[in-house]
Amino acid sequence: MEELLNILKEAKPDIDFEKESNLIDNGLIDSFDVVQLVMQLNEAFDIEIGAEEITPENFNSAESIWKMIQRLQ
Repeated sequence: MEELLNILKEAKPDIDFEKESNLIDNGLIDSFDVVQLVMQLNEAFDIEIGAEEITPENFNSAESIWKMIQRLQ
């Protein structure tokens, strides 16, 4: 989880990813951010995030992203 938080903070340093639970719903990250994040996560965690995984539910919080990563590993 710490590696994920570092990736997120590097991408968007102005967001408190540990507290925020509506990243997409509140417009804090957009589709471009998600695409960039998918590429970084695929490389960092040696996973393949398919198009079917790119949903608001999977990217709305650091916790939901982490759950998706664990599921795909």
